Amino acid sequence: MKLGRTRSVALAGLEGALVDVEADLVQGLPQFLISGLPDVACKQSPDRIKAAAANSGVPVPNRRWTVNLSPASMPKGGSGFDLPIAIAVLAAAGLLPAAVVAPMVHIGELGLDGSVRPVRGVLPAVMAAARLGVRSVVVPADNAAEAALVPGVQVLPARHLSELVSRYLLLGQGKVPQDEPVVAASVGEPEAVPDLRDVVGQDEARLALEIAAAGGHHLFMVGPPGAGKTMLAERLPGLLPALEPAHALEVTAIQSVLGVLPRSGALVSRPPFVAPHHGASMAAIIGGGSGFIRPGAISRAHRGVLFLDEGPEFKQSVLQALRQPAESGEVTIARASAVVRYPARFQLVLAANPCPCGRGFGKGADCSCSPRARRDYMGKLVGPLLDRVDLQLQVHAVSRAALTQPSGETTAAVAGRVVRARELQAERLSGTPWQVNAEVPGPMMRRSVLRLPREATVDLDRAIERGALTLRGYDRVLKLAWTVRDLDGGGTPTRSDVGLALTLRARAAVAA
Repeated sequence: MKLGRTRSVALAGLEGALVDVEADLVQGLPQFLISGLPDVACKQSPDRIKAAAANSGVPVPNRRWTVNLSPASMPKGGSGFDLPIAIAVLAAAGLLPAAVVAPMVHIGELGLDGSVRPVRGVLPAVMAAARLGVRSVVVPADNAAEAALVPGVQVLPARHLSELVSRYLLLGQGKVPQDEPVVAASVGEPEAVPDLRDVVGQDEARLALEIAAAGGHHLFMVGPPGAGKTMLAERLPGLLPALEPAHALEVTAIQSVLGVLPRSGALVSRPPFVAPHHGASMAAIIGGGSGFIRPGAISRAHRGVLFLDEGPEFKQSVLQALRQPAESGEVTIARASAVVRYPARFQLVLAANPCPCGRGFGKGADCSCSPRARRDYMGKLVGPLLDRVDLQLQVHAVSRAALTQPSGETTAAVAGRVVRARELQAERLSGTPWQVNAEVPGPMMRRSVLRLPREATVDLDRAIERGALTLRGYDRVLKLAWTVRDLDGGGTPTRSDVGLALTLRARAAVAA
């Protein structure tokens, strides 16, 4: 009997740290103790390990075992520590060659029959291990395709504990086992996206949607039920370019942590579209939970679109909590045990009726809402949150004349212009950490090469002088103006471009 060691990975958000798993025999009555801040699932590992080992032909000696997960001050969660604990214990018992298993990284849950079952978060765990210099990892076979997405790491799939034991015994004898090759899953098949030509009329809203896609801007639409707000929002992801490889890995890693990644483990290549119900809690939207801190809807919408339909129906606290991540691109969730950061670079799309009953448009003759009810309804959105939304427009009810008009442009046609506009932005912002106009900090819009001549901003200057805009709003109109110019072929925005941007930002506020 001797000390057994191997390694695993503990996740905190999408960041991971290597964990040394140590197993040793001590004097005393038979017992199986795990130290190092394990959670409930991890504390239950001994029963699963004993049954799995017995059913794999390598029973764990009935002695007093002490297993330490180091660093002991870091919380360890989930059933993914079953496999590394089992390997360390078997090495300490002399059933596996200690020198062979010590440098390996193991991740996986054990079934009572010895099968190695998939777990959540394998992709970010392997990414973290690779950053820390690990070159070989053992993961459940069902997680092997996603783990193989990480370059420079040899992925060894494990289906059963007995197979893994046989492999290590061969290596201990100096023999080379025939490892099963693992091929990274190809990029997922693109899903059919709704076509923009299905939207009847709404020329101004279609233009706003194109500008939002080209510059990564947030969008707010106010209009009566049935005007097409939801249809427009659902067509925004189709206008966005495919994800870059680094961004695709981030989005796929978030889905892996949530356990919603397809079994194929394919890389997510298209921007996600997330539309939570208005009754969703703070933890569901922002992220949180007890024990394991899960990412919320804003992180699931990372590099994609977060659509809040019936925006005023969401809880006030949830709406206000969107302010910081909508601007910074990440969310920080603090708990007594840990502080976790998740990426949240999403495009926010808000939709609202003009009043609670939805009939307060036009002359509002059919509206049954009191002035106070209307004020309280829209009051949930005005203020600091809406000030961070670049495009704010009124979506009017579709007229009969619009039904006879020819269909508008297709999603493919508009998406082509969006790609060209983004290429201009990438060229202009090369050498900076920003990629689209919406990401550029406000002060940068008023400095250096992005500063516009006074004759182009004369209308904007008047608006801020009379208090119609805040400084944040001033900067966001400048960003919109750059996007308008990029869609028109590039160059420096003119007074006309700034005027259009100012109109598209102020329209909903005036209507409300």
